[in-house]
Amino acid sequence: MEISINELKELLNGNASQTVNRDLPGTHIAVLDRGFVYVGKCSIQGDSVRIENARNIRVWGTTKGLGELVNGPTSKTVTDDVGTIIAPYRAIIHLIECKREW
Repeated sequence: MEISINELKELLNGNASQTVNRDLPGTHIAVLDRGFVYVGKCSIQGDSVRIENARNIRVWGTTKGLGELVNGPTSKTVTDDVGTIIAPYRAIIHLIECKREW
């Protein structure tokens, strides 16, 4: 995905126009404010992030932190299917690109 500096500034300032629509390739772990962590197919749609086929990561089940899940869930990871999530872009703390599908 390529995004221009101006589009990034608009997103960060909460002034994104509805024309900023980007599908992010692959699966991402989305860390949102208030402790919510989801995994799924992400896209930027204006001032929101859409997460399709989302699963809430209720228990990480890792020994080395959240980044360990870029290779998929561990045997101790617990997730809950939640469908599609639409979150305001400002609620995203960070997105972690996964190395493979979950």
